[in-house]
Amino acid sequence: MYDIIMNNGRQAQLINGTDIAQSIRNDLKAKVAQLADKPGLAIILVGSDPASYVYVGLKEQAAQEAGIHFEKDYYPATVSQDVVLKKIIELNERKNIHGILVQFPLPKGFDENKIVAAIKPVKDVDGFHSDNIRLLLAQKPRLIPSLALGIMRLITSTSTALPEKRAAILAKSDVLAKPLKQLLQQEGVEAVLVRPGGPNYTKQVQQADVVVVAVGKPRFVKAEMIKDGAVVIDVGYNRIDNKAVGDVDFQSVSQKASWITPVPGGVGPMTVAMLLSNVLSAYDIQKKP
Repeated sequence: MYDIIMNNGRQAQLINGTDIAQSIRNDLKAKVAQLADKPGLAIILVGSDPASYVYVGLKEQAAQEAGIHFEKDYYPATVSQDVVLKKIIELNERKNIHGILVQFPLPKGFDENKIVAAIKPVKDVDGFHSDNIRLLLAQKPRLIPSLALGIMRLITSTSTALPEKRAAILAKSDVLAKPLKQLLQQEGVEAVLVRPGGPNYTKQVQQADVVVVAVGKPRFVKAEMIKDGAVVIDVGYNRIDNKAVGDVDFQSVSQKASWITPVPGGVGPMTVAMLLSNVLSAYDIQKKP
């Protein structure tokens, strides 16, 4: 599950998201095989963003391997928002579809909040619906954002004692940051949201025992920003010279961190695995009398 990275005599342990995710997917496959009927996942993709096509393809492959019924609907960027909303309403009423996901980002002119709001909360397997966020913040979770869930599984896989630790979530968006902050706080962690370029943001990151980075800037976080022995989770995915790199400068940070996720092979596979877990949870919710 873990590899050792040798850095001038120092050992940093690699959190292998691919292996952890595969273990989760194997468990899900076994559970799905015992069900009377298959859970169903539908994904809507609008536009021609290359990365989105890759992500949808990975989700399709994972769903099929787990025995989950999968459907996808592609629309050109020129499609009207009303057409997409009509499709969501149709899927909301389908008994064989238990999870609905609209792949982001959407083309210019779309109201992402309105799109998410149109999905039935019990079918919102991304966990973005305001009802699901409200329940999470009230510590009564129903469907939790799969990205935040995946990150938590990566952190807890290190067996780091979390109570009274400090975490910095360095992110531009609250979509990830707020749910993750809540999950960390539930584990007894003092979690803070940090904006890149904000007041004292470097100092806040330097003080953290756990650092989660999602800024969309390649190799943005350097070794001098990381506390010795910190757990570092890199959510970023960027392309440089046709090579995937994260938002963390892996080469330097891995010399200070005790644990670190790679890019690729860290957060990405875990997010897909936790999405499938949410599909099964949504299936269970909808099957209850």
